Amino acid sequence: MQTPSYLTPEALTAFIQAALTEDVGDGDHSALSSIPAQARNRAQLIIKDAGVLAGVELARHIFAFVDADLVLDVRLQDGDRVSYGDVALTVEGRARSILTAERLVLNCMQRMSGIATHTAHLVSLLAGTKARLLDTRKTTPNFRLPEKWAVLIGGGVNHRYGLFDMIILKDNHVDYAGGVRQAIEASRAYLASTGRQLPIEIETRSLDEVQQVLDAGGIDRIMLDNMAPAQLREAVALVAGRYPLEASGGITEETIADVAATGVDYISVGALTHSIRSLDMSLKAF
Repeated sequence: MQTPSYLTPEALTAFIQAALTEDVGDGDHSALSSIPAQARNRAQLIIKDAGVLAGVELARHIFAFVDADLVLDVRLQDGDRVSYGDVALTVEGRARSILTAERLVLNCMQRMSGIATHTAHLVSLLAGTKARLLDTRKTTPNFRLPEKWAVLIGGGVNHRYGLFDMIILKDNHVDYAGGVRQAIEASRAYLASTGRQLPIEIETRSLDEVQQVLDAGGIDRIMLDNMAPAQLREAVALVAGRYPLEASGGITEETIADVAATGVDYISVGALTHSIRSLDMSLKAF
């Protein structure tokens, strides 16, 4: 997996620092009060569910941030299939440090593994088609970095990371701008005046809007929102390969194969990050 642009050392440090500030505050008083400062111990991260593992690399960074002297023995990697009883890693060092890092490591790995597991399942349903699975901006505030990362680990594709790296003209943008052509022309003028080079995608709600986009031109991708498979096939025929097409809106594991079979290039599913079940795991002394 190619390292995405948002996974910089600075971004990882900022995420971990903010998460630990939220959790630890002015001190892990449970560990400080009950464990001697120089006590050393070890723990193992035990998988208690079946799925796709994610968050191992992030766990490395968390443990190192809490205490650079902690020693990890990583036994399973991001993207590995896991089952009940598997040991993903062990950690050894200062007992207080292990306890302070424990919950953040588990919170990240459990949720990331749930996302990677569901992503991998949906990707498997696209077999035999050209469609690729996209995530969305329907992420948990301040937790987007690990959620987007988990989608990649599960075999999906990141859509834009945020509002800053792509222009997507959704239905409200189109309506506020006064129509499809007006929204496109205003966006192109904005890019020209600011010197920015950003791809433009526009959402369409009907075949008539798809035709309006084709008449206007000047975009990079067309989103087909809440269209049934029959309508999607018509849109694919109408566009005839001139622009990549993304199907979006209410797509589930029951419908995704039919959507992919229409010939669209991408399928975006917000549920990858907003409606998943975390994998169960625990960090136990041994």
